[in-house]
Amino acid sequence: MTTANEFGAQADRDEVEIRGQIGKVVEALRAKDIEALRQLYTTDVVSFDVEPPLQHVGIAAKLENWARVFLFFETVTYEIRDLTFTVGDEVAYGHGFARLRGTLPSGTRTNGMWVRVTYGMRKIDGAWLIAHDQVSVPLDVSSGKGVVDLDP
Repeated sequence: MTTANEFGAQADRDEVEIRGQIGKVVEALRAKDIEALRQLYTTDVVSFDVEPPLQHVGIAAKLENWARVFLFFETVTYEIRDLTFTVGDEVAYGHGFARLRGTLPSGTRTNGMWVRVTYGMRKIDGAWLIAHDQVSVPLDVSSGKGVVDLDP
């Protein structure tokens, strides 16, 4: 029988591992390393990204999105703030704020924009993988336009 303390300790270890996986996403983006990213997502990942279409299904679609980012930016910086997770035995979810920025091939530096990010994680064969992510910007309802100049 698992005690509450044992369950809590496992959840703490799982959260450390999950945060490590998200850290690997940040590192892989900065290195523009598609193969490292491939190891961090489930093969059936569903991504609700800021770019159309409404959803990207499967690892190939997710990696294609990142490949486009790598073509757009000469250097990539990705940062995450205020990330929190709720962890269960085999699933976890988290949310925070993220900003993608970098240097364009012309040498121009961009500051990017802060977006809201949500992660859905699954524990598969002992490893926490991203099964779902969603990136969004707030909407100004009166104009129908995204608000991209907010800071967390």
